[in-house]
Amino acid sequence: MYTYFRNWRKDGTWIAIHEQLRDWVRSEQERKPAPSEAIIDSQSVKTVAKSAVLGFPQVEHLFKTAMLNQSVGYDAGKKIKGRKRFVTVDTLGLVLSVFVTAASQTERECGKIVLQRLHEKGKRIARLHTICVDGGFTGDSFMMWVKDMCHWVVQVVLRPPEQQGFVLLPKRWVVERTFGWLSWCRRLSRDCEGLPETSEMWIYIAIIRIIVRRLA
Repeated sequence: MYTYFRNWRKDGTWIAIHEQLRDWVRSEQERKPAPSEAIIDSQSVKTVAKSAVLGFPQVEHLFKTAMLNQSVGYDAGKKIKGRKRFVTVDTLGLVLSVFVTAASQTERECGKIVLQRLHEKGKRIARLHTICVDGGFTGDSFMMWVKDMCHWVVQVVLRPPEQQGFVLLPKRWVVERTFGWLSWCRRLSRDCEGLPETSEMWIYIAIIRIIVRRLA
């Protein structure tokens, strides 16, 4: 079964399935397939330590270990050692693009990567004009990059300074709910994958499962 999973990850089959199902569920909600607004956010998750695999040559095992260590970092803000998931979602909370990297990476630089992946979808996001972000993605350089490269407007949604604790923020709660959906999948409660690309596909598969249940 892993052969099918790996082949579909490499040739884009998983993403193609996800894109078609998302279009169908948006149509059922009387929405156009191409969204007009998107929300971006990140989530830091712990990784699971990898033990030696019996039967692998020592050199190959060392190579795999080195690759794993390069994709794992420490998020000083959240105090988490692991990986960071960057996702963009539409106003229904359905995933548009995903990028997984080491938790030590910054929001602005990785935000450019996940938005670039979204921009490459072409006609599927032809109506998109606004990207909602939190304080981690602020900065003139980031906003100008989004405007120049993608021709979108960045809208920053911040928590009112006078309010403490949890606050339900407009539009940003949608992406937080999506992260909550991902937590339902036991495999995504922690990142136990050797490659970030594999972690990205499991996020798509988790959303595929949710969409199929809605359509059923």
